[in-house]
Amino acid sequence: MLFSRHEMILAALETPRLIELARLLQIPEPARRQRAQLIDLLCTARYHEFRGFLERLSVLELRGVCEFIGLRDVHGDPADIIDRLLFIDRSSGPPPAPAAPGAPAAPASGGAPPAPKRRGAKGPARGELGFEATLWQAADRLRSNMDAAEYKHVVLGLLFIKFVSEAGPPLRAAGAKPPPTRGFKVPAAARWDKLLQKARSPLLGHDLDQAMAAIEAQNPTLRGILPQIYQRPGLDAARLGELLHLLDDIPDLGSQGRKAHDVLGRVYEYFLTCFASAEGRNGGQFYTPPSVVGLLVALLAPTRGTIYDPACGSGGMFVQSERYFEEHGGHRGELKIVGQESNPTTWRLARMNLAIRGIEGDLGAEPSDSFMRDLHADLKADYILANPPFNARAWGATALAEDPRFCFGLPPDANANFAWVQHILYHLAPQGLAGLVLANGSLTVGGREGEIRRRIVEADLVDGIIALPARLFYSTAIPVCLWLLARDKAGGRDRRGKILMIDARDMGAMLDRTHLALRPEELAEIAGIYHAWRGAPVAEGMSKRTYADVPGRCCAVDLPTLAEHEFILAPTRHVRPPEAANAAPAFAEQFAALRRELLEQIERAAGLDRDIADALARVEVP
Repeated sequence: MLFSRHEMILAALETPRLIELARLLQIPEPARRQRAQLIDLLCTARYHEFRGFLERLSVLELRGVCEFIGLRDVHGDPADIIDRLLFIDRSSGPPPAPAAPGAPAAPASGGAPPAPKRRGAKGPARGELGFEATLWQAADRLRSNMDAAEYKHVVLGLLFIKFVSEAGPPLRAAGAKPPPTRGFKVPAAARWDKLLQKARSPLLGHDLDQAMAAIEAQNPTLRGILPQIYQRPGLDAARLGELLHLLDDIPDLGSQGRKAHDVLGRVYEYFLTCFASAEGRNGGQFYTPPSVVGLLVALLAPTRGTIYDPACGSGGMFVQSERYFEEHGGHRGELKIVGQESNPTTWRLARMNLAIRGIEGDLGAEPSDSFMRDLHADLKADYILANPPFNARAWGATALAEDPRFCFGLPPDANANFAWVQHILYHLAPQGLAGLVLANGSLTVGGREGEIRRRIVEADLVDGIIALPARLFYSTAIPVCLWLLARDKAGGRDRRGKILMIDARDMGAMLDRTHLALRPEELAEIAGIYHAWRGAPVAEGMSKRTYADVPGRCCAVDLPTLAEHEFILAPTRHVRPPEAANAAPAFAEQFAALRRELLEQIERAAGLDRDIADALARVEVP
């Protein structure tokens, strides 16, 4: 099922704009119609009517449409932008009006009708990846009434089959046998091109499940992770076939070599983002927003050794760590990936996410709870990044009362926050660094958890605390914080006995009406502060700096001061507000200064009065 450019443009617009266009076209009662129905009706508009409506949009709106449908580097006046949106070359006349849905396209004037596009045939290569939004929009429309939590496995499983079928080196000669794909054996019947030929078959679901089973049988590392759900009730074979054709529009990966991992990996990541947004609160169970992951990676700057995530979700921490590692001179495979995930569905997503990018990692032979069954009990990691479930209950405290991981105290079973902190400290190498996301309550909570926090701070294992803004996560709207842990605070710049506090609550830009993301320059600012605090080598793109407290942004707090504040670690408690640097003196100070000045003036006036009196006394009157 192919979607016209008109549909893509309309899908990028807010509903009030669609209603405005419908009224211009005299469509009856547009405000009472559903959005999808409006788009279908508006797609039949004639060319001059559709262009006339686009001319009503502002330049910012037009650029927003371009970004939505994947057009990059759009400049010029509105007419130029509209030309690009409508595929217009100004040297030629306007195109014919779009045909009504289901009608054949009219041939170009003076020429033969274009040859029909063969199903599965590749279109022009798209050098810059910018079509993720278009793919998602189309795939989401095919979802119909299926729940996003279930539909994501349908789509991501198909993306995986496409990857393993096409990511190998290109064929050397026509008719030659398909070469083995990179690290995977794919039976002929399970290859993407063979499945695409069955896209119109009513047994497509059966064929896809068989293909998944065949790939797992040939690849022991994939056993148990590929979804075999395509025969499930409610999954229409016709829509499934349309979805295959839609995903087939991703550029042929077989001719792109190593770039295949990046192209399909980015599509996979984009779809994970969209599914997390569609699932709302439940999306946070498998997904950490890219800006938060990017910040953690930039803070720790992994350049060697082992990286560990005990609650790895869909594997985003590993993907961005590997990307950072390669961008800074590392080579794939040199960074050891170790993780664990308790949710079976999410564990499979993580395995596929790494495989689709060619990243090798040890996530265990099966999903498992990091507290109750630590699969990497002897691990000491150089870097640990984690976004564990916020304020998790019933984590198994009673059964783990004697566990050596909880040497600072056993957290209550009602909240696992400090169980995660201690689990991570237990697995941290002597020179290691760790960063984890926790709810803000971890900074101020009292009772048994407050006592554990005090002991960890007094052991000088906390290197920094960062307060983040609200609405970063799909699972919760509450503000969160980052804990930065280090066993050796003497390396680089000596930070022993002190903790860095960063207040970043004012940062971020709205992605949509409910979600916010940190900007790249904000990530660089926060990471730059922390690197200066540690005295670490500066990453590319970050200006070299010497650490200094900045009112309203950051400060260093020593342990005696923290003790005075009952070891409350909230940066808002310690970072001076920006106006404090230039704040007016207190009233008592102002009054004392004014009093002194007034007394001086009175004394001076009295002196002048005496001088005047003396002068008058010397005056001789005849």
